[in-house]
Amino acid sequence: MSFMDLARKRYSSREYKDAPVEQEKIDAILEAGRISPTAVNAQPVRVIAVRTPEGLSKVSEGANIYGAPLAFIVYADRSKAWVRKYDGMNSAEIDASIVTTQMMYEATDLGLGSVWICYFDPEVINRNFGLGGDLVPVNILA
Repeated sequence: MSFMDLARKRYSSREYKDAPVEQEKIDAILEAGRISPTAVNAQPVRVIAVRTPEGLSKVSEGANIYGAPLAFIVYADRSKAWVRKYDGMNSAEIDASIVTTQMMYEATDLGLGSVWICYFDPEVINRNFGLGGDLVPVNILA
C-alpha cells in the first residue's frame, strides 16, 4: 500500500471490538514509534502500552478511550528533549506527536482502528500510572 493510500485509509475510530490486540501488532506499533525521528535524535518520548482491564480502567478515569482494548499513553520527557537556544522552545511535545503519528499509521497498516486523544486529565493519568515531574503526558492513542 502506498503512503497516500494509507493516509486516506486512516480515520478516527470511536468504536472497537471487544477482542485483545495480538502481541505482534503491539510490538510493531511500538517499533514504529521507536524508530520515529526526534529533534537531534534525543528520543525523549516514553510510551506505556495499556491492555489489561485494570490498566484500561485507570486510563478511563482520565480519558474516554471508547472501550478500546488497548491504549498507548505517550509521554514526553522535557528534561531530555532538545531546546531551541533562541527562545527556549522545548521539542518534547512535538517529538511525542511525531511518535504518535507513526504509531497511528502503523496501527492502520495492521488493520486496526485508532483515535488520537488529547482531551484527557493529565493529573489523573500521572497519578494512576505513578509518573510526573519532567514526564508530561502528551496524548493517548486508543
